[in-house]
Amino acid sequence: MKFLLWCILLVLCWPLALLALVLYPIVWLLLLPFRILGIAVDGALELVRAIILFPVRILRGPRTA
Repeated sequence: MKFLLWCILLVLCWPLALLALVLYPIVWLLLLPFRILGIAVDGALELVRAIILFPVRILRGPRTA
């Protein structure tokens, strides 16, 4: 989908399409730390959730499926 949109942009305004082609990897590298931070925060929140729900899982007993 991104490639198709880029091709349309190339036909309509080729300087902007070439600028987007050059800037895309730079923007990706700049946003990479925020993605890593998001993964870390998600993991920490899942750990807190598991700790909070652990007593409920023990009181429920073993599952019989």
